[in-house]
Amino acid sequence: MSQSISTVAFIGLGVMGYPMAGHLARAGREVRVYNRTAAKAKAWVAEYGGSHHDTPEEAARGADLVLVCVGNDDDVRQVTLGERGALSAMRAGSLLVDHTTASADLAEQLDAACRERDIGFVDAPVSGGQQGAENGALTIMCGGEQADFERTEPVLAHYARAVSLMGPAGSGQLTKMVNQICIAGLVQGLAEGLHFAEQAGLDPQRVVDVISKGAAGSWQMENRHKTMIADEYEHGFAVNWMRKDLGICLEQARRLQARLPVTALVDQFYGDVQVMGGGRWDTSSLLRRLRALGRD
Repeated sequence: MSQSISTVAFIGLGVMGYPMAGHLARAGREVRVYNRTAAKAKAWVAEYGGSHHDTPEEAARGADLVLVCVGNDDDVRQVTLGERGALSAMRAGSLLVDHTTASADLAEQLDAACRERDIGFVDAPVSGGQQGAENGALTIMCGGEQADFERTEPVLAHYARAVSLMGPAGSGQLTKMVNQICIAGLVQGLAEGLHFAEQAGLDPQRVVDVISKGAAGSWQMENRHKTMIADEYEHGFAVNWMRKDLGICLEQARRLQARLPVTALVDQFYGDVQVMGGGRWDTSSLLRRLRALGRD
């Protein structure tokens, strides 16, 4: 018989994890947190209550569900499988959910490690960015067993507008790759469209007002066009993280013999943005790259 979930550990309090864990606390869950920078964990506890711990192992001890939201594959391995990692303290019947955008291979490795310990596992990368995390409106794509998904879904719903099981372990990560592939092409297309409008002497805001009501409309157009027109990029999902994600996509594509020519090209364009000093800029900064090229 499955255990109910009352105590939750949240590992990783970055721009996404901090508000996500906050939603759990507001919902009345008992939340134990760990963050590599301890000051961030202490600040979270001061704001939301709960408790902060010095290692993932300590945060996970006694938790019914452990949620991870860190940077990359190596970070996930360190906080779960590494010395004083969460899995060393998790009890049989508990659950591990990884919200990190990571590789499908890692998801399968974690699933196998959890099975050895009679622990459920769900890979559950998210989409919606910092704004979606703060507003509790993320989209979460999951991979794992149906029974484990059904136990975790009510918890994830505290910070999501949609939570979907896509298949066995790794399926959530593969779906997130599709998400990033689509976004890369969309943002480049939007950047080129706005650049063209400017070069043609059109009012880019009026152009967007018109075309956003038709087939060209998208989330990126609706939420990013104003800051793009204003050349403001000190917000949102960083180029460095997008390149990390696209690297995962391109590596997986090589294994699958899937052709991603546009994704590979946009990845190179983001490399140009990094050279411009824009590694922390929002992904919509592809327009700044085009404007710079236009002045050369």
